[in-house]
Amino acid sequence: MRLKRSERRLALVQYLTENPFATDEQLAEKFGVSVATIRLDRAGLHIPEARERIRRLAAGGHDAVRSLETQEVVGELVELQLNRYAISILNVLPIHVFARTEIMRGHFLFAQVNSLAIAVMDTDVALTAKSQLRFYRPVKLGETVTARADVIANRADIVKCRVYAESDGDVVLDGAVWVVTNLVHLREFSE
Repeated sequence: MRLKRSERRLALVQYLTENPFATDEQLAEKFGVSVATIRLDRAGLHIPEARERIRRLAAGGHDAVRSLETQEVVGELVELQLNRYAISILNVLPIHVFARTEIMRGHFLFAQVNSLAIAVMDTDVALTAKSQLRFYRPVKLGETVTARADVIANRADIVKCRVYAESDGDVVLDGAVWVVTNLVHLREFSE
């Protein structure tokens, strides 16, 4: 059953409140209308395109990264609370995929969550000591991956982060990354 324009617009506002990174293509599929219709709806509601919504969230929603340069975070950092959590988004481009299958290379997914685990540290030096990850489904060219790292344990200078990434409402990767903030503790993971 198709929604009337007024119902669809109301649903669109509600959906974007919960999913601010949704693209016009994803919205068109969700509501069963054309991309042009979604653009008209957004214009009528004065809702900017996905890139502008992301930029606005990024401008007001995070602390300053200390442990690496902001441009070293894989994806666009949209939220950061040091020693608590970090969120980034990554639009999957041709450079991120295998040419023949258009499936995203796993090391880019790892790099996205790993760079978040490093970025969330409120220290000048942080290194990955160990990771334990599970990949659930392939990510394809054109998808948008939202990743998050949450600090869940902190013992001395060893921090455990729960990490996950999702695309189109599906979890595509989850697990844990252990980060050391004092290089002396790196030996504990090599023995």
